[in-house]
Amino acid sequence: LATVDLVGGVHSTVASLHMESWRNEMLNEINRINQALPNAPRWQKTGAIQQWMSSVIHQLNHFKGEHHEILKEATSLLELALWKVNLDDKEGGEREGVRTTRGSRKRARKEMIVTSGASIVIKNVLPFLQLE
Repeated sequence: LATVDLVGGVHSTVASLHMESWRNEMLNEINRINQALPNAPRWQKTGAIQQWMSSVIHQLNHFKGEHHEILKEATSLLELALWKVNLDDKEGGEREGVRTTRGSRKRARKEMIVTSGASIVIKNVLPFLQLE
């Protein structure tokens, strides 16, 4: 055995990683086995492959976790941005000379969180940002 070729969705998952440095690190790790395997003695090849597989899985899980954290933050920012746009639109429509109380503004802001449309937008955007 001189080389190992990965099959399945590993390459598409690596290509979907958020940071280019993560993709490069994963590709280097994936290719590392094909550098070491030809020089390894026959009795050490199985152990080398098992160690390499464990390393690839561990690194990929780490980067997937990091990707998930970035995705959660981006989702929150998108939700806040949509709420802010909606809030600006609604508050811009207030009539001049009409007095509003602090309580009514607070209730209106809470209502706009629900009616901002963020849940619909995020539900339709999120699938494009998730890893395969």
